[in-house]
Amino acid sequence: MEGNVGYLKKTEKKSVVQHVIDCLTDAILNGELKPGDRIPTEMQLAEQMGVARNSVREAIKMLVFQGVLEIRRPEGTYVCEQFTNAMINPMIYGIIMEQNQSYDQLMELREMIEVGVIRLTMEKATDEEIDRLLAPLEDFRKALLADDPDIEAAFKADNRFHEEIMVIGHNKLVEKINDIARTLTYKIRHDTVERIIRSGQGEGFFAQHEKIYKILKTRQKENLNEEIRETYFLDY
Repeated sequence: MEGNVGYLKKTEKKSVVQHVIDCLTDAILNGELKPGDRIPTEMQLAEQMGVARNSVREAIKMLVFQGVLEIRRPEGTYVCEQFTNAMINPMIYGIIMEQNQSYDQLMELREMIEVGVIRLTMEKATDEEIDRLLAPLEDFRKALLADDPDIEAAFKADNRFHEEIMVIGHNKLVEKINDIARTLTYKIRHDTVERIIRSGQGEGFFAQHEKIYKILKTRQKENLNEEIRETYFLDY
């Protein structure tokens, strides 16, 4: 490799491994390295940055684990070309372990994203695609209103209903972000379904989900935040 590459800066006070990670990720963010590009070899990176090869190797391992880089033997190490769950998982774990994370903040995040997803789906989904919601909605009704309601089946159908709304919005990045919100609120949502079934409020809960389908079908954007908030049944 001839000359110095802009992102290969010599390390300062921070952890050497972290410095290498920061340099590589900054290069990807600012476009010096693009998806599909091969990065310099360990030896080249070490020489240009003035660090040990072991530090470079550890940095690359971490970026591979996070889904930012991929090793293609024997060709070399490349910037990943597709968005992967591995990129998201460390952030999810970090949020989960955040000691100050509050219930209210999670619910605000959930509402903001779900309303945004529904607005997007209204704009992009066809009537035929919206009708695909009827199958999980019917499964939800059956699980909720059976003589012996099935909590797990209801929760699964509820997930399918909301996931289908997300899919027919036709935006992969929004889909990934929505997955994060639903992962973080998994316990809240499961507990809500269980509490509603045990308290005999299944009919009202189903009616709220049926309303979401009708809102999408009629492309009704008025009072959307309030309509979605009512489906959470948080005060019952």
